[in-house]
This record gives sequence, structure tokens and C-alpha cells, in this order.
Amino acid sequence: MDNIDNSKIDIGIWKNFYELIKSQKNQFLLLFVVMITVGFIDAIYPLFSKYAINNFISKNTIKGLDKFILVFFLVFLFQAFNAFVFILLAGKIETNMSYSIRKRGFEKLQILPLSYYDKKAVGWLMSRLTSDINRISETISWGIVDFAWGITMMLAIVIAMFRLNFKLALITLSVVPPLAIASFYFQRKILKSQRQVRKINSQITASYNEDIQGAMTTKTLTREELNLKEFSSLTENMKRASMRTTIISSLYIPIVIVLGSIGTALTLHFGGVKLSSNAISYGTLVAFISYSAQFFEPIRQLAIILTEVQAAQASAERVFSLVNEIPDILDKEEVVEKYGDLLNPKREFWPQMKGKVEFRNVSFAYKDGEKVLENFNLIVNPGETIALVGETGSGKSTIVNLLCRFYEPTEGEILIDDVNYKELPQNWIHENLGYVLQTPHLFSGSIKDNIRYGNLDVTDEEIIEACKLLNCHDLIMNMEKGYDTLVAQGGDLLSTGEKQLISFARALVRKPKLFVLDEATSSIDTETEKRIQSAIEKILEGRTSFIIAHRLSTIKNADRILVIKDGKIVEEGKHRELLEKRGYYYRLYTNQFAEEKSKEILRN
Repeated sequence: MDNIDNSKIDIGIWKNFYELIKSQKNQFLLLFVVMITVGFIDAIYPLFSKYAINNFISKNTIKGLDKFILVFFLVFLFQAFNAFVFILLAGKIETNMSYSIRKRGFEKLQILPLSYYDKKAVGWLMSRLTSDINRISETISWGIVDFAWGITMMLAIVIAMFRLNFKLALITLSVVPPLAIASFYFQRKILKSQRQVRKINSQITASYNEDIQGAMTTKTLTREELNLKEFSSLTENMKRASMRTTIISSLYIPIVIVLGSIGTALTLHFGGVKLSSNAISYGTLVAFISYSAQFFEPIRQLAIILTEVQAAQASAERVFSLVNEIPDILDKEEVVEKYGDLLNPKREFWPQMKGKVEFRNVSFAYKDGEKVLENFNLIVNPGETIALVGETGSGKSTIVNLLCRFYEPTEGEILIDDVNYKELPQNWIHENLGYVLQTPHLFSGSIKDNIRYGNLDVTDEEIIEACKLLNCHDLIMNMEKGYDTLVAQGGDLLSTGEKQLISFARALVRKPKLFVLDEATSSIDTETEKRIQSAIEKILEGRTSFIIAHRLSTIKNADRILVIKDGKIVEEGKHRELLEKRGYYYRLYTNQFAEEKSKEILRN
């Protein structure tokens, strides 16, 4: 699921932040300036100590001490103000960056085709838009704070040390080369380990999501123990990967501390020798000791930053693999220019749909799979109702998914109103589409909210009219709060039949020109089916409609019934015509009729 190279740091990933940084460039620039100022001021403090020792302590006088205290206090106040500013700026940058990346990620999810969701688990996507983005924004904002401060402070310290005593500065800084070698080695190890941690974290999030959504299946199949074992295996992998990362980091940071301590020890030894021979003053030695300790503090901070950056890169790779995903279905540039895109449509230029549909020599194969359709041809006139029947896997759903442009033909073309639908925007089709699935999905909120979800401009009167047409108005009004009754997430407070009726109403208020019923009555009770069946003819009147039917009794009145087998039309005609042929459809219908009668006898 994650095609990420673990072998190297990808600079290209960080180029993705350019647009984000550009949108906040003034705040980034101000933060950078503030941290440079903070770094230089921090490097000045040992010089205050040197001045105080050489001019007040060594000379045993307090002459000029009041001015010294005043200057020191003003510098301290200025530094306190800088701290307030950088905390404020870094916090704003972190929040804005999280918002921007999350918005871009959600926008991309809106325009990606169904084929993308076929390959990605919900938990995988959730971890990208939550924990991964949080890590990125936090590292970038506060990393800039520590990086600008650390580099500036080290540069200022190096300059000050060489101005105080060139040879002693060289001795103190002699530990920097081995420190650089150790840093290079450990950062590569940390990066690889962090990538593994983020990958397993995504798997855990996906597992959580699937187990929660499949709670009923788990209970009915008594899978609790097996699920626990599988999840425990994932968390054990997470534990091992996290421990590996922790061990590597725990080795690296002490190495930095040890080398820094060696630098300080060298300063004490050789500085003490120089002090005893009066080659340097006592104040200069104190300043050098302070500088040697201060110099390695930002190095330790930078080491931690590098570790966090490694973890952030692993997160960034995952987030931007989503943000930069190229959809399988894209409108042409000239189409976007004329009609707008999915998020910025120019509806005023859209043509009025009449509803004629033509499949012309259409072939289709899913990625890395065999062909589902081959050289498929079909012409549907405006307002015609087409029923598709056949065995599972025969290609029925593929036909309507291609019509809806959830997928595109690998060969041939699909025309709507005699125009190749690739010459029109994707959302032109979707805007004119009413689609009712076998398993409807409802959102948290009221019944009214869920029906209006299909058309935000629809009035309460139009919602009631649609429900009356579907014969479900009285059913809804008998509920505790009528149309304001809450349905819970996924519609869990309603029966399957009630959810299906609401999904029908939701599709109906869109006033679509194309209507697709994908086995919409196969999972509901007989009474609900009768409610819907009596309204279907009215609903589909004047609309080009495709009905994928499991229960063949629901398609008796279709204008045409197409029997699909292996992606081809093997029989075509009205219900009675096909029965008279006594072919494939006749066998399907009589077998199903006999089965339903048997069930009816057993119930009685």
C-alpha cells in the first residue's frame, strides 16, 4: 500500500512545502529574523560575564556597575519580548500549515475517482489527514525556531571564540568533525526506522476502523479472539519498530553529549594552562567555558531536530503521496477552461442534458485484471428504462459505473446526447445523476438533512412531496420527531428498508436526468419493496434509467431488459418477450419465481 523508498532522504518531498511556506512567507521571514536575533543575543551573555569578571571582580570595584546592570536588564527584556514573538508566530504557522495541508488533502479526496478508494483503506487515509499532518506541521514550525536559533548561535559563538583566542577555539572545536560523522550515520538509521513506524501506525489505524465498522460481523462469527490476535500482532510490530527507533536515538544523543563534554574538558585543560601562564585573563577563560557548553547545546538541539525531521519526512512522504496523487480520470484542459473543474464548476456554460446514452465499441478492464467488457454496444433513448440482469460478475455494475464516469473505457467511447462524455466535465454527469445503491449510506443528522444532502436548495415542501411519491411520508411522520428524527452515523437507528427509502428520496430531490438503481431493492423487506415498486414508474418517468435487478419481479415494466453474460448482451427485449423465448432470462425468472414461492409456502 505504501510504495516508499526507505534508502534515502527525498529532497523532492520537502519541495512540496514551498507553496505552503509561500502563503505564509511574511510570518516565516519574521520568525526567522526573530530567531536569528535570539541566537545572537544568547551568544552575547558570556561576553557580559567576561566583562563583569575582568572589570568588577578582578579589579575589586563596582565603578560603572549600575550602567552594566541597566544594559544587561534591557537586553534581557528585549530577549523576553523575542521569546513571546517567536512562540506566537510558531504557533500560528503550525496551525495554518495543518489547516492548509488538511484542506488540500480533503480537496484531493473529493476529486479522486472510485478506483482510488478501491485500493486504500479508510484507516490509511485517516492517519494521513490526522497524525501525519500534525507531525509535519509541528516539525516545520518549531523546527525552524530551533534551526535558526541553533545555527545563528553556533556561528556567533565561533566568531566570538576565535576573536577571544584563536588556538583555544581550534582546540575546543576539534570534536566537531567526529560529531558530523556520527550524525550522518545515525540520521540514516533513524529515517529508515521512522518510516517503518509510520507504516505500521497506518495499518493499526486501518485495523481499528475495520474492526469498529465490522463489529456486528465480528460478533456473529465469534471472531473476537482471532481479531485480538491479529491486532496484537500489529501492535507488537509497532512496539518493536518504535523500540528500534528509540534505541537508535538513545545512542545518538549521548554521543553528542559525550563529544560536547570532551570539548568542554579540552577547554578547561588548555585554558587553565594558558591562564596559569597569564596568556589569557580569568574572564576570558570563563567566557570560553560558557561558550564550549553553549556551542554543544544547539548541536544537541539540532540533533533532536534532525531526528524529528526524519520522522516528519516519513509522514510527509505519506501525506504528499495522497496530495500529489494523479487521478485516473481527469478532464481535459480545454474542458476545464470552458466548464470549470470539480471544485470550481462553471454551471452557466453546461449544456442541458436530454438523456440519450450510447456505448460505442466499449471495452473495459480493471487495473491488472482481465477484461470485463469487450466491444460492448448499446443505444438508449431519452426517457427509456433499461434493466440489466445476469449473474454476479457478468459486468452489470461495470456498465453503469462507466456510464456515471466513475471509471472510463479502456477502449471505445461513451456518448451522452451524441457527445463523447470526455468532452464534458465529470460533474456535469454527476449533477444530472440520481444513484441508489444496494446498501445506502446515511450521514449523522436528521432524516431531513440526509434527504437534502442530495440538493441543498430543495425546500421542505419538495422533500415532503418526494417522500409522498415514495409512499414513506406517513412512515416518517409516525417517528418520534418526524423529519427531524436523528439517524445516527451510517443510519444505524433505522432499518435497512427505512434507509433505502431515504436514499431514494435523496436521489429524487436532485431531479436527475439519469437514474441508476443498483440492486436497490435486493436487501429490503417485501413490504418496503412494494412501497418503492409502486412509485418507481412515477420516479423514472421522463428520465433515462438503468436498473440492475436482483429480484426480476421488479423489472417487469422496463422498456428493455438486457441479459448480460461475460460482458456481452446475450438476450434483449421486454419481460414477456424474453419469457416467450424460453432462453437464459426465462430460466433465471422461473428459478427465482419457484424459490420465492417455496419461501412463501414455508412462511405460511
